[in-house]
Parts: sequence; structure tokens; C-alpha cells
Amino acid sequence: MRIHQLPETMINQIAAGEVIERPASVVKELVENALDAGAGRIEIVTGGGGLNLIRVTDDGSGMSEQELPLAIGRHCTSKLADDIHDIRSLGFRGEALPSIGSVARLSIRSRAQDSDSGAEIAVEGGRIAPVRPAPANRGTTVEVRDLFFATPARLKFMKTERAESSATSDIIRRISIAFPAVRFTLAGADRSTLDLPATGDTLEGRLERIAQVMGREFAENAIPIDAMREGVHLRGYVSIPSYSRANALQQYAYVNGRPIRDKLFAGAIRGAYADVLPRDRHAVTVLFLSVDPATVDVNVHPAKADVRFRDPGLVRGLIVGSIRQALAEAGVRAATTGAAGMMAAFRSGPAPSTGTGPAFSFGRQAPMQRPANFDLRGSPHRPLDSDSRFSESDQASFTPMTAASADARAGLAETDEALEATALGAARAQVHENYIVAQTQDSLIIVDQHAAHERLVYEALKNALHSRAVPSQMLLLPEIVDLPQDDAERLAVHAPTLERFGLRLERFGPGAVAVRETPSMLGEVDVQQLVRDLADEIADHDTTETLTERLHHIAATMACHGSVRSGRRLKPEEMNALLRQMEATPGSGTCNHGRPTYIELKLADIERLFGRR
Repeated sequence: MRIHQLPETMINQIAAGEVIERPASVVKELVENALDAGAGRIEIVTGGGGLNLIRVTDDGSGMSEQELPLAIGRHCTSKLADDIHDIRSLGFRGEALPSIGSVARLSIRSRAQDSDSGAEIAVEGGRIAPVRPAPANRGTTVEVRDLFFATPARLKFMKTERAESSATSDIIRRISIAFPAVRFTLAGADRSTLDLPATGDTLEGRLERIAQVMGREFAENAIPIDAMREGVHLRGYVSIPSYSRANALQQYAYVNGRPIRDKLFAGAIRGAYADVLPRDRHAVTVLFLSVDPATVDVNVHPAKADVRFRDPGLVRGLIVGSIRQALAEAGVRAATTGAAGMMAAFRSGPAPSTGTGPAFSFGRQAPMQRPANFDLRGSPHRPLDSDSRFSESDQASFTPMTAASADARAGLAETDEALEATALGAARAQVHENYIVAQTQDSLIIVDQHAAHERLVYEALKNALHSRAVPSQMLLLPEIVDLPQDDAERLAVHAPTLERFGLRLERFGPGAVAVRETPSMLGEVDVQQLVRDLADEIADHDTTETLTERLHHIAATMACHGSVRSGRRLKPEEMNALLRQMEATPGSGTCNHGRPTYIELKLADIERLFGRR
């Protein structure tokens, strides 16, 4: 077969296969053109999920009658000068409109800012109609009908109308975050609308636009990011560790205003939250990266969704370092969703009666009937008797003591008022030997003692690693741990590393190790279980993790064994010492596994539960 030149229409259809994947891709290209034209208001209308109709109207600079034929010509653009490395616009290839026109019925009506009349051009399956005069407001209206009618095989790969509409809505939300000064309106045939009013290109305006797209909850649980390194500027917001999602769909990344989905960003965010989130949870982030256009290549993906950095290590280090620093500076913060979940649990209605006591609900209740043989003086729930278990004399036992427990490292005691003024307040009670109830000036705090102490031990181990070896205690008799030969070999190889943690062991035959010293800060520990868990941890990460990450995994495993266990009764001064240590420890809002260590319920929420507000 002889080599021949393909027809222009077929060339455009091939390009459309790369650029125009689905209706959302068309919307993305048209909205980016409107933004590059300086639009302050963009209206999108779709029908049939975008397959029947897509109409994008803007109030941008518009095009003259002479420019319309060029707009639908391949590789015609007003956004790129002579340097391919200096791209400062969203679009630059000049492929979108001719690609759309080759597979759909396309019409463009536009009026330039300095013109008194408009013009229109139409393309149907690659066939171009002559330009004709048309009434038009200043700006441009692009209408796409019967998408993929010229390539019907592509229609078989489209999803349901609802799924395509959802993809279009996601595109608009993603783009709108980067342009808070622009109003976006999306209307569909199913009468669903998305209206995002302009909020202004200020810090407050950006946060308001983010709240419009992602909800007020994220704004209430976000930490600002603002860092610069070697000319690379990173701004945005990241969620506190206790506010997370089951997938990474709520991670938005932008490079010079361009929305991207880049593996470098995803990996850096995962690395920054490695110590505070479990592997099946994902942070919620909105990050804006500003770099010199010459140091980033945006021309590596047909849909411009991926980018390549000249110095990816610099970008990754900036993201990881700035997020970790922001998390450390944020101190202890509980997610507002924890309080909301508690409120919902209280409002969930009457609990089923078990026969052991009355069921309660927060609705209208019938008067409680007192049993015939009821004696107020003999009731254990009497509220005013001085012998009651919740009397003032018993509550006084939870006030700070003059001398703190040595093992709790409480230091000098503070007054009750001073403790209530702290972030986690003053300890008032311990419930079910696992939950500490504390009181601040305007809220109620419930702390999971095991999860909280696990984080404290973990951070202490990490700090010790960077400064000195962890102190150890020698066992009176070496503990012999039987293991599979491979596990014993791994532990022997990593024996010098483990010794830095205060755990000294050596081979004891082909399938065992002898443990001679354990970290003193762990106190009494189940050596057999600790060594087996460490062997599993090393086996899982020995070939993929860096040394530092392996050390942190090992530290997390050891911290879990050395923390205060559930079911242990704590003295009031020990509880207060734990709260003070949490306040001074970065990342103490979650444990090593990413679970929240405490929940805060504001006094206003409690008053609403009882109808006081």
C-alpha cells in the first residue's frame, strides 16, 4: 500500500480521539477558552449529559468576523508566541475547536469588544459553512450539538446521562476553584443547576470559593499553606488529620492556575500525611503551585492533565515539608465532624429498651412513672444527696493535685481555672476506663486515652531517633522468640537499626532470636508479640521503603505496644498530664493509625440538644 496524505477531516477526527474523550472534555476546552479570553461570567448549558447539547456563553474579549475561520483551523491560536516553553494560558495548541467540529455540529457566535456587530460560523462533521452576520452580545457563544454523530462508534463507550453530567459538574468545580473572580453557572436538562458566584481574587475570596465547591466543613477543618523555596511558591489549604476521606477525589492541585491530576502531587500529599493517616484514608487538599513556565512542561498529555517539572525533587520536598510544618504549627485540633456525629447520635431517637433501664430520646416524652416501691433516699441516682457518687465532694477529687505523678511527668499543678483555659481543658472523669472527659471554658472534650498516649510515645521515639539512641533496660534472662527462618534473618540484618530503638537482639539458632534489652520507655512489654510484629513490619516494607520510613513504621509498632492500655484506671493528675502532653505534641489529634484521639463538643451544641438555643 502506497503512502498518502490523510484528509484534513480525518486528521481532526484522530486528534479528537485524544483531546475529546467525553462531553466533560468538550466543556473543559470551551471553558478554558473563555477564561483565556478574560471572561468574568461563564454560563454552561447541557442536554442529554452533553451528548445532545453543550452551550458555553462568556463575556470575554470575543472574536472578529475575520478571526472566526481561523478559530476552527487546526493549530491556530492567539495564546502562544514564539517560545513553546513560555506558556501562560490554559490553552495553546489550537486543536480543540477543529477537533470538536470534526465529530459534532459546532457553531460559534461572537462579537469583539470593539465591534458593533457579531458574526457566526458553523462546522458539521468537518464541513465548514461560510461566516455570516449574526446578532450577538459582547463575548462568545459556542454551541455543540450531537456530539460524536460523525464517529458513532465512540457513542458506545459513553456512560449514562447522569454519569456524564456528574463528570461535567466535577470539571466546572475543579476549574472554578482556580478562578474565584469568575462566576460559573451550569444548567442541565434534568433541571439541576450549579451556580458559583464570584467571590474575588483575595485570600478570603479564594477560601469562600473553596467553601462553595467543597462545603463549609472543609473550610472549618482546613489549615492554610504558604511556602516558597527557590522561586517555587506553594499556597492553599490542607485538612487536619482527623478530617479525611475514603478516596483521593477531594485532592485538588493547580500549577500556574491549571487544574492537573499529577502523581507527584498525590505521592507528596500521601508522604506528608504518612504519620497521621491510615493507608486507606486520604487528606482533603487544595494546593496552588506557582512556578516559572520555563521550568514546567504542560505539553506532555493530550488533555493537559499531567505536567513534568524540571526539578521534581524540589517540588515534592516543598509540598511535603510545608504540609508537615503546617500540621505541626496547627497544634491539637479536633474535626468538627466528630461533634456533628455525636450530635447526630444523640438525636437518633429512642434507644431500644433492654429491660435494665429507661430508654431516652430528645423528643416529647411521656411523664416517667415512678414505681410503687420507689424510695428517693435509697436511689443511687439521687441528685442532691451529699453521699451521691456525683456529689460536689467527689467531683473535687478531679481538681489538680499539688504534686503530680512522676510517671505521668505532670510537673507543677495549675489552678482549675488555668486548666480550663487550655486547649484540652481540665480532666473531670474517666469513663469505662478508656475515655477521659475534660472541660474547657466553652466545650466538653472526650479523649481516647490509648490512642492519645500511642501518639505521644510514637513522637517521643521519633524525636529520640534524630537525637540519640533510645534508652534500654536489660532483661534478667534473655527472651527467646521462635520465628520462621526468613523472619529471624531479617531481624538479624536490621539488628543495628533496632538497637537505636533500645531493642537489642541477636540470632539464636536458625529459627529464633534472643532479646536481651528492650526500650525502657515502654516499661513492661510483651516481647514475644513485639518481635513478631516487628518482623512482619520489616517484611512488608523492607524492599520499598526508605530507611527513615522504615524506622517510623517500626516506631509506630513499638508505640502501640508501649502506650497506656484501654481498661487502665488513671489518677486525675495522670489524666491532666496526658492532656498537657497532647497539647505540646504535634499531630496529637490522631493516633498512629489515623484514628481521632479526641472529640470536642461545644457548649452551644450541648445547649441545642437540650433546647436552650
